[in-house]
Amino acid sequence: MSESGKFSMPRRDFLQAAAAGAAVSLTPVTAGNAAQPAPATPTPPSGVAPLPAAAQVAEVGAVPAAEVLTSDRPGSDFMVDVIKSLGIEYVCANPGSSFRGLHESLINYGGNSRPELITCLHEESSVAMAHGYAKIEGKPLGVLLHGPNGVQHASMAIYNAYCDRVPVFLIAGNSLDASTRRPGVEWVHSAVDVGAMVRDFVKWDDVPVSLGHFADSAVRGYKIAMTPPMMPVMVVTSHDLQEHPVAPGVTLPVPRLSPMAFAQGDSGAVNETARLLLAAENPVLVADRAARTPAGLQLLVDLAELLQAPVIDRWARLNFPTRHPLNHTDRTRAAIAGADVILGLELTDFWGLVNTFRDQLHRSWAPAVQAGAKLISISSGDLYTKGNFQDLQRYQPVDLAIAADAEATLPSLIEAVRRLMTPERRRALASRGQGLATVRQQLLERARTDASYAWDSSPISTARLTSEIWNLIKDDDWSVIMSEPQFVSNWPQRLWDMKEHHQFTGSSGGYGVGYGAPAAVGAALANKRYGRMTVNIQNDGDLLYAPGVLWTAAHHQIPLLSVMHNNRAYHQETMHVQRMANRAQRGVTRANIGTEISKPDVDFAKLAQSMGVFGIGPITDPAELAPALQKAIAVVRRGEPALVDVVTQPR
Repeated sequence: MSESGKFSMPRRDFLQAAAAGAAVSLTPVTAGNAAQPAPATPTPPSGVAPLPAAAQVAEVGAVPAAEVLTSDRPGSDFMVDVIKSLGIEYVCANPGSSFRGLHESLINYGGNSRPELITCLHEESSVAMAHGYAKIEGKPLGVLLHGPNGVQHASMAIYNAYCDRVPVFLIAGNSLDASTRRPGVEWVHSAVDVGAMVRDFVKWDDVPVSLGHFADSAVRGYKIAMTPPMMPVMVVTSHDLQEHPVAPGVTLPVPRLSPMAFAQGDSGAVNETARLLLAAENPVLVADRAARTPAGLQLLVDLAELLQAPVIDRWARLNFPTRHPLNHTDRTRAAIAGADVILGLELTDFWGLVNTFRDQLHRSWAPAVQAGAKLISISSGDLYTKGNFQDLQRYQPVDLAIAADAEATLPSLIEAVRRLMTPERRRALASRGQGLATVRQQLLERARTDASYAWDSSPISTARLTSEIWNLIKDDDWSVIMSEPQFVSNWPQRLWDMKEHHQFTGSSGGYGVGYGAPAAVGAALANKRYGRMTVNIQNDGDLLYAPGVLWTAAHHQIPLLSVMHNNRAYHQETMHVQRMANRAQRGVTRANIGTEISKPDVDFAKLAQSMGVFGIGPITDPAELAPALQKAIAVVRRGEPALVDVVTQPR
């Protein structure tokens, strides 16, 4: 610290000014350069004012004529200490002046290590990267957002993470004190309440007014984000708090992050659930966001095998192995229709599971379950609900609602079932399991047969696309990322042998286009340390929202295989327009207007190459698909990103 402790110019301002040619010189005088005269300043023509010195030119207006060096410790250094204490390993950011102090402290004081700064080209990509990373690593990375402008850019990605119940740690810069704002742009890039723009879809936000307050809020926010139901949190920090020095002799403590134990179901309700499941002739277990961790997947396997009950995976996470004899996701409607007890584990939409819905001019619905079927819910969603954004889905009455984290509750439920199990019941359940295993094998064979149709067609079928990928990566440690699995007709879930939690991360949550590509880069960043092959089955329209994330993957050497599902349209919307046209009896021949991505066709291979990513394609001949994938996989195995552009059928 300096002896005076007096506030002086922020380091980044000084470095900008000095680099531009300020009067303060950082070049030492040596025998080699002492005699060299300074370059002459050109004389402007008569009547023309001389240009200002480069040192006087800033983002807006002019910097002071004289700047002063400081050895004071800025507040942002302490903020870095707090961030490091949380174990945050990466911070994604598109650079912005409202967090310039924190940016500088991260890369210099913090050594750009744990956390390492990841350069992003759009704030939405920053947050979506954090979303994908958290679903692999099980914890958040940090995101820096530039004032209200950056928060607005990021808002869709924040909403996706909120709907998907994923923890993201957001820090937004702001210039709250109007008396200290720079003229011009800093006013436009400031707000009275930055958090107001996203408060309806973050779990918690705060505006610290001191460094101690920042420390408390950061640790509290991390804990809130990581407590089920997990969601994004945001801490807003002013430039004054970042850039002003810590007073001499002041010691700022970093609060300790407390260990967290998640809410488990009431013991009486858990015992009643076990009794109902054991007594049922046709119980069904339905999991949506149940498996937060690899342990959650194994717990669901243990429960299903104990009960010999079929499992339906709603694919918000990989909750259950795809090839397991008890995985009956491919016959969801039949299983639900015959069930006498349905246990929903972290279900987003219980009503949609147990009802059929007709999207007609006059919408109608009907029960999809038999009369008298018992419905049981175990969900942390009952612990936290907001009302403005309607991600909570339609209300479904159930017979027993347990407000608790499903993964944390499964051990006690398994133990309760074991206590109540009798040898006679175990034998009956074993017989049921054999029948379910036979049906599961039939479902797999049917999927393989269905995948063979249009095998040699061009454009390439999504079944062949996913089958060729699987054939080349199945012996690797791999992870597949898809924004919405139904866009490729769920072929990976139907055909691939998924049995590890990290092998599938689920969809976007809020169905926000622009999630897939950056989430895949974030997941690949998490997978990099494990040497995993990360595969991104990438929708064309989704990539066009955020193509700059390819540059981020190349710049940071993040190995990722992106395989384009390039159907040259927003096909979901094409189908909606077709539905409306059919309703009005106008035919579907013009439904491509406003939905196709064609004329001209996008060359995604060239787009990738322009970002420094290996690109190959477009592939239209199915015989060329496997060789192209092999070339790209070789690039990824040596630690670099690659993209294969495949022209595909709609779904």
